[in-house]
Amino acid sequence: MDNIEEKIYTITEDKCNIRLDKVISILDDNISRMAVQRMLENNITVNDKKEKASYKVKIGDKIKVIKEIPKESKMEEEDIPLNIIYEDEDILIVNKEKGMVVHPGNGNPTGTLANAVMAWCKDSLSGIGGEIRPGIVHRIDKDTSGVLIIAKNDKAHINISDQIKNHTTKKTYVALVRGRIKENEATIDMPIGRSKKDRKKMAVDKNGKKAITHIKVIKKYKNYTYIEINIETGRTHQIRVHMSEIGYPIVGDMVYSNGKNPFGVEGQMLHAKNIEFIHPTTKDNVSFEAEVPEYFKEVLEKLDKEEE
Repeated sequence: MDNIEEKIYTITEDKCNIRLDKVISILDDNISRMAVQRMLENNITVNDKKEKASYKVKIGDKIKVIKEIPKESKMEEEDIPLNIIYEDEDILIVNKEKGMVVHPGNGNPTGTLANAVMAWCKDSLSGIGGEIRPGIVHRIDKDTSGVLIIAKNDKAHINISDQIKNHTTKKTYVALVRGRIKENEATIDMPIGRSKKDRKKMAVDKNGKKAITHIKVIKKYKNYTYIEINIETGRTHQIRVHMSEIGYPIVGDMVYSNGKNPFGVEGQMLHAKNIEFIHPTTKDNVSFEAEVPEYFKEVLEKLDKEEE
């Protein structure tokens, strides 16, 4: 196949007695140990034989690694303004606007964050998934605003994806919910799965995937509560489903609430305020914050005045 790259490495004395999964990530730093686990079944052999990740390599072993070469993306580049918080050779951190879809899909072929990133980054993009496209390692809903990481190369993509899968990144959101929450802090531990009543929605389901949400009250109003949220897991619509389930739906949520509010807000008042992770190259612990949107501030100011 044209999009396959095959490399053969011969183990030298300085690399003998190292686990197979570790030595491959040393030989090619664009392949993480977690990625090796996925590739061992069909894409990696030692002396033309399959071996386990724990296999200790020996001098003279010939390791064959088969990788997919990214194809050119069919995605259109679009000159859409980006609110860039930070950028270097490995990562791009943006504050996504409310209303912007992250990646093209049914009904949204253009006008997405990914289209904008294609135009901004040009040739500096991750090829994970076999296609040159923006390395969007996590997503937030269309009507959720806030901080988002984009990986600009495969090494960064693999590294940050692994951090997200291992739940070592810290994501902090803020939201305005309907109702006055009694507790100052709470943890919601309810599994989430596809709704059996409406396949477009998610729901709390005992047979769903584990989902944990931590909430902390920032300010209580007469009929609303402004909260900070940290999530241990990243299930689809997790925060929106959990808050609705416990009786405090997010203001403006058209799916998991009736959407009604006196502020005329359309779409949930949920903002990804901060994200912390280990930089894929420097290995420093980094933290990036996205300012709360103006409409969100205006609603809070209105509530503050009503409390005076």
